[in-house]
Amino acid sequence: MPHPKSPRPLAGVGLMLVAMAILPFIDVIAKKLGQAGMPILIVVWARALFGGMMTLPFALGAEGRRAFHPQRPLHHLARAALLFGATFLFFNALKHLPIADALAIFFVNPLVIVVLSALFLGERVGPRRWAAVAVGFVGTLIIIRPGMVAINPGTLYALGAGVSLGSYFVMTRHIAGAADAMVLTFQTSAIGAALMTLGLPFVWQGPDPLQWLMLAGLGVIATLGHVLITKAYEHGEASLLAPLAFTEIIMATLAGWWFFGDLPDRWTLLGVAILIASAIYISVRERRAKA
Repeated sequence: MPHPKSPRPLAGVGLMLVAMAILPFIDVIAKKLGQAGMPILIVVWARALFGGMMTLPFALGAEGRRAFHPQRPLHHLARAALLFGATFLFFNALKHLPIADALAIFFVNPLVIVVLSALFLGERVGPRRWAAVAVGFVGTLIIIRPGMVAINPGTLYALGAGVSLGSYFVMTRHIAGAADAMVLTFQTSAIGAALMTLGLPFVWQGPDPLQWLMLAGLGVIATLGHVLITKAYEHGEASLLAPLAFTEIIMATLAGWWFFGDLPDRWTLLGVAILIASAIYISVRERRAKA
């Protein structure tokens, strides 16, 4: 009988940091393809298609043919629409904003999760965590600066992406444990790819060989990142690892500077710092609440 893996927090931290270091390259590829004039729907479709192909062997290994038959199809349909709707909005944001700025606004999603979990899942949120959510939204407002600068369309796209992804995570939390995580990932990608295939005839532009390689790279990087995060959580507690997700902004900033010559301004950095502090506090409070 196999023994369960013993926790190795340092291994979990390392795996999480590697995942956060590679995930911004999804944004680099999406931004490059967008600048080349490729319709965003094709980019998101490829992200879903190749992601589904990458997770298919894991799903078949876990449940066999049952992986093709989700138990709650309407629920999975809604989750896929939210996840790839968030991807579509975020990739559109990248057409208007530097990667780091778009990602900073997008990180409103942990705050959205707290609000929606309290409203729809009945989770108890104390006054301190509500205060942390309010502070986090202040950080978002500092990044956006409404009334001080003209609202960039990319800001609204990134904000919409964060709200959509937060909603997706709340729906995922609602069915947590109902199926193997890789099976759920495959089903979501497959449904998302099927949905977007319906719209392809209206926007299709045949990618060249290099673009096909880049589109496949989206699925490879996303799947590898997901596997690394899953493995990280096998070794470390969520309260330890969740705040490390914000290190993605560091690599996003470096990637944006290296590939596009973009750097966030001081107000964006201040807003990001407030958002990170708020999210870490929420994570710590959640750990204490479950203790």
